[in-house]
Amino acid sequence: MAGRIEDYALIGDLQTAALVCRDGSIDWLCLPRFDSAACFAALLGDQENGQWRIAPAGRSECTSRSYRGDTMVLDTFWQTADGSVRVTDFMPQRDRAPELVRIVEGVSGRVRVENEIRLRFDYGNIIPWMRRADDHHIAIAGPDSVWLRSEPSVPTYGKDFSTHADITVSAGERVAFVLTWHPSHERRPRRIDPYKALEQTLEGWERWSAQCTYQGPWRDAVLRSLLTLKALTYAPSGGIVASATTSLPEHIGGVRNWDYRYCWLRDATLTLNSLVSSGYLKEAAAWRDWLLRAVAGSPADLQIMYGIAGERRLTEYEVPWLTGYESSAPVRIGNAAVEQLQLDVYGEVLDSLYLSRERGLPQEEHAWQIQTAIMNHLESNWRQADEGLWEVRGPRRHFVHSKVMAWVAADRVIQTMRTHPGIEGDLTRWRAMGAEVHKEVCSRGYDPERNTFTQYYGSTELDAASLLIPRVGFLPPGDPRVVGTVDAVRRELSHGGFLRRYSSEDGTVDGLPGEEGAFLACSYWLTDALHLTGRGAEARDLFERLLAIRNDVGLLAEEWDPLAGRQLGNYPQAFSHVGLVNSALALSGADGSP
Repeated sequence: MAGRIEDYALIGDLQTAALVCRDGSIDWLCLPRFDSAACFAALLGDQENGQWRIAPAGRSECTSRSYRGDTMVLDTFWQTADGSVRVTDFMPQRDRAPELVRIVEGVSGRVRVENEIRLRFDYGNIIPWMRRADDHHIAIAGPDSVWLRSEPSVPTYGKDFSTHADITVSAGERVAFVLTWHPSHERRPRRIDPYKALEQTLEGWERWSAQCTYQGPWRDAVLRSLLTLKALTYAPSGGIVASATTSLPEHIGGVRNWDYRYCWLRDATLTLNSLVSSGYLKEAAAWRDWLLRAVAGSPADLQIMYGIAGERRLTEYEVPWLTGYESSAPVRIGNAAVEQLQLDVYGEVLDSLYLSRERGLPQEEHAWQIQTAIMNHLESNWRQADEGLWEVRGPRRHFVHSKVMAWVAADRVIQTMRTHPGIEGDLTRWRAMGAEVHKEVCSRGYDPERNTFTQYYGSTELDAASLLIPRVGFLPPGDPRVVGTVDAVRRELSHGGFLRRYSSEDGTVDGLPGEEGAFLACSYWLTDALHLTGRGAEARDLFERLLAIRNDVGLLAEEWDPLAGRQLGNYPQAFSHVGLVNSALALSGADGSP
């Protein structure tokens, strides 16, 4: 059985990632990319769906674990009656073939360690054919091939369609295992020296971490979140996936299970701000460039999300042979929300490109042409109802946040033309559109009796996205309507001291059964809103409580269940970590807002 979501740590090579449990088991790994089929899928099923466990004989959870310094190299430590042992897990940043290295090291005494690897391709569905060549175990099925190498002194044997090795290590002894994936039709992959690869991987991560310019009171938490965002980056394209996983539930035992191994346009502005303000201009530029490539084409064809290299077809289907995390079915691959109309993404894109220009990122010649094309399309379409930023699978509505972001789109192109007078565009027409959107939102999306903006026109429901109204500049923080909205959202969407996205109890809005936990990004938005509206002490208190629910290695999922005291949803979640970084920057006065 898989561990609790927060029992996992993340390792990665900037093209894919693995989840390592506290019991020493790797229960999730997709090869060769984040969005490829998993060869270890026990996270969403059981051990027969693939896992790789290394741990002292008879032991379950480790004694302790931590990342080594400011890196993504994980050390897991066990203290036993016979001595102590450490397992070091990492993925070298690859040349070509993805590799996973596990090094067992004796620390004291003499400890017997068990190694068991069950490779199952196609999300745990296919048992590969195993053979041996030299000192490798080779697993092949269709297009996939995995080569597993251990040191010659380590005897291995097969049992129940898995590969085992029992080793005993004394203080100072090290034994390494290397797993390498490559296309089955190609020649055998090159060998790596696992110990040299460890040194190089540590050096690479430490060199990257040293670029962080944030020196505020929460530096350790900020840097760990930035490292997590970096680990969720697909280096060849610069895209940042929303999460490393699919179908981890927002409600245990429920159907709110989605595939997040893709790149959302909505994440762009907040992610850019966190990267630029922390000194990572290269990563910010790569993310901006991914954005420009993804949205190139007709604005009418703009999608809310894309594949990690900009792919458009993300067809959703269910995987019936996986029972789901803690029986939370179905397990979904792909995401049907890609077909939705979400008008807010137009504003997100234009806000992102405005921010990148104002923060001094090198400009692409065609970027302004893309922005004007998007603006012209939005001008004709902003009055439509849509599915909104929460990707509801209920009926379309006139969501207030979508309209606010349409105003943001107009505002950002207007500001760009003001500060760069040589740029061509219809300033008069876009001013008129912005004014019309603003007037409509304030009249149809605002409830004067309760002094709050609502979720959609004519609704009494609230939405945590309204907390972004002062942040995007739609109204100033001191406006009574902003203060009233912050108070109403805080009061009505509170869940165990944090925030829900919206009320999901009856499924009226999103068309789905079951509830969900507190949405962590929204809780960070509340932190920012409290700070902006002059309630700094309350903002800091909420921020500290949010830091306290990170797991032992500083990672956050999408949501938090305050009743069960556990994390929910896909993991680790980029949006949660972006929220942490941006709130820390704001509270420290280090966000560098223009």
